[in-house]
Amino acid sequence: MIEWSTVENLKAEIGAEDFGDVVEVFLEEVEEKLAGLGQTPPEDLGAAFHFLKGSALYLGFKSMSDHCGAAEAAAKAGNIDQIDIPRTAEIYAQSKTAFQSGMAQRAAS
Repeated sequence: MIEWSTVENLKAEIGAEDFGDVVEVFLEEVEEKLAGLGQTPPEDLGAAFHFLKGSALYLGFKSMSDHCGAAEAAAKAGNIDQIDIPRTAEIYAQSKTAFQSGMAQRAAS
């Protein structure tokens, strides 16, 4: 679900002191985009899922990135009926929980 090597590389790249701020911005932006996803016009869904895919990939949310990549491809092919927006929110919530618990475990060790 989480690509921990990506998380560690990002943390090393931006520094531990700024990592929390980056995570906070990421979560806010993704949650804002997810909240409006159901009202996104069909012609804009590809771009919305592209944004979500890239954001998820940046922070190591592999399952989320994979799901959003498939949704992006479906949107670009005009197969809007294949896109499961509630499932997107579920995968994000699961990924966020896994990320937060994993980060807490790493901080404790």
